[in-house]
Amino acid sequence: MPVAASELSPAQKAKYFASNLFLRGVIGAMGLIPYRTRLAAMGRLVRAAAPLAGFDRRIRDNLALVCPDLPPEEVDRLCREVPDNAGRTFAELYAGAPFLARAKAAPITGEGLTALEKARADGRPVILVTGHFGNYDAARAGLIAHGFPMGSLYRRMANPYFNDHYVRAIEGNGKPMFEQGKRGMVEMVRHLKKGGNIAIVADLHVHGGEEIPFFGKPAVTSTVPAELALKYGAALIPVYGIRQPNGVDFEIHLNPEIPASDPITMTRAICDDLESVIRKHMGQWFWIHRRWKAYTPPKKPNTDPAG
Repeated sequence: MPVAASELSPAQKAKYFASNLFLRGVIGAMGLIPYRTRLAAMGRLVRAAAPLAGFDRRIRDNLALVCPDLPPEEVDRLCREVPDNAGRTFAELYAGAPFLARAKAAPITGEGLTALEKARADGRPVILVTGHFGNYDAARAGLIAHGFPMGSLYRRMANPYFNDHYVRAIEGNGKPMFEQGKRGMVEMVRHLKKGGNIAIVADLHVHGGEEIPFFGKPAVTSTVPAELALKYGAALIPVYGIRQPNGVDFEIHLNPEIPASDPITMTRAICDDLESVIRKHMGQWFWIHRRWKAYTPPKKPNTDPAG
């Protein structure tokens, strides 16, 4: 768990402080570059660093596990596209006005928009579920701009010196923000009880979650979004900020509301929905995640006559 600076050892403080200075310097330098050029440059930078950082190997391992029939040239393409999207997303997080302008101009599509509008008219709370796909902050900022205010759950960064800067940046794309943990969960539930909307990224490996099939392999997944939707009568709607071919614009797409049933069934529906969108835009999902930590390949039958 992330800790306060006062709880770090001198060596840890020095490491995190130096890292904070470096990251702040990179972000400051990015702000001097025209927006389009900035995104492209960050995409190229992360793409170039991917093999050194181990991203390339993680992408290839994940694809070999769940998409073993992909041609080698397609795998190579995804090893370029995935870090490129990650670099662009990082630059957008700290871009401020230029990014918000693109998010606000993004068209909102999909059957889920009708459910979202009805929930707003009825004063019903909404849980918008998404994944590390495209740029989910584009969807959040765009919907807020169209009259759908929403809170969002975030994970505190391990670097306490950089965390405040990070939180200010994500708050610039929309408020309120709830820090992952007991206090944040209480605040988020209070927001839901008042008929508010929240956005949750639901594609991380979560300790204590349930094994849910994702791309045909078990992936430990939190059932909390479904449980909250059932407990507080919230509409559970998948949403995605889909990056467009020019690399800077987005489409905000909402899929149909997930019917209320039970937490496992609803969580399976969340994973299936995300998978269907990823398959249409493979390079926009964060294949760098260790999403299938719990997967153990089945044992091969022993065909040795000697036993």
